[in-house]
Amino acid sequence: MKFFIDTANLQQIQEAQDLGVLDGVTTNPSLMAKEGITGDENVKNHYKAICAIVDGDVSAEVISTDYESMIKEGLELAALDSKIVVKVPMIKDGIKAIKYFSQQGIRTNCTLVFSAGQALLAAKAGATYVSPFIGRLDDISVDGIGLIEDIRLIYDNYAYPTQILAASVRHSAHILSCAKVGADVMTGPLSAMLALLKHPLTDSGLATFLADHAKASGK
Repeated sequence: MKFFIDTANLQQIQEAQDLGVLDGVTTNPSLMAKEGITGDENVKNHYKAICAIVDGDVSAEVISTDYESMIKEGLELAALDSKIVVKVPMIKDGIKAIKYFSQQGIRTNCTLVFSAGQALLAAKAGATYVSPFIGRLDDISVDGIGLIEDIRLIYDNYAYPTQILAASVRHSAHILSCAKVGADVMTGPLSAMLALLKHPLTDSGLATFLADHAKASGK
């Protein structure tokens, strides 16, 4: 399973990259605003800065909701760097835009997916990635991981190449659950990735090894 980090924070992206397990980045207008990145040119330059850090795909989201504007905006984003994947919302004009981009050889990420039916439409339109938001579903007492399982079954039934990008991942348990049910990618915060490192037996075992080494070496 690929690990993407869901942020626009360059320091966190660099830390995840340095860890050696980062496969890509997802962003959205809210994450950009959180970092104080505003204005079209500043946003584009920030995407370029992200692409300069990572080796993998970088999802850059269109903010338009009509077909013509999404195409214009998506083409501009795709031209920024070969790593850019155009992130398109799951709406009627979004599906049309994904189909257009697919025919032009431009990779896409269909975002704000909350049902298996939406994921099926995205795959038929040729989306490179589909992003079901599991955390937001869990927030309203709907089984987000169950949705990943449903999409996995449908995609496997018909050999759709669209990759399942589990989004709105909140914690390490989400990551492990996504891995168990066959998500191709997960995107979440750096804290969720780092939490996978933690186990009390690892900490206590290392402390014992270091203490024994200190005794043996007379330190």
